[in-house]
Amino acid sequence: MKKKNVKFIIGGAIIAVAIIYLVYSGIQETALYYFTVSEFKEGGFSLAYGGESVRVNGSVLDGSIQWDSQEGILRFIISDGENELPIIYQGVAPDTFKSGAEVVVEGKYTPEKVLEVDKIMAKCPSKYEAEQKGE
Repeated sequence: MKKKNVKFIIGGAIIAVAIIYLVYSGIQETALYYFTVSEFKEGGFSLAYGGESVRVNGSVLDGSIQWDSQEGILRFIISDGENELPIIYQGVAPDTFKSGAEVVVEGKYTPEKVLEVDKIMAKCPSKYEAEQKGE
């Protein structure tokens, strides 16, 4: 009977370690910090120049969206109200992407002072925002 208990304890420990590892790796991936545009301009760009991918949060500047349908390139500018950052992205933008939308972009900074992103995450507007008076 003791051999069965030992096998059960070892099996349980292996499963527990596997679960802890999966939880830890999942938290690490989703807990990536993002910079505001101003924080990025103040020093976050040094990470992106070093070849590391960075995340930057901002609102899409009205009138800044330029779509090149032949090459599939999207250019736009994000702002945090104080600073602006030009973005270039190759691919299809999320459905909720539009002027004024709040986005988090992830990519690398180029010597041309443009953030080349490979991921755009548009924040969804709340369905429960209060209506303006008169609506």
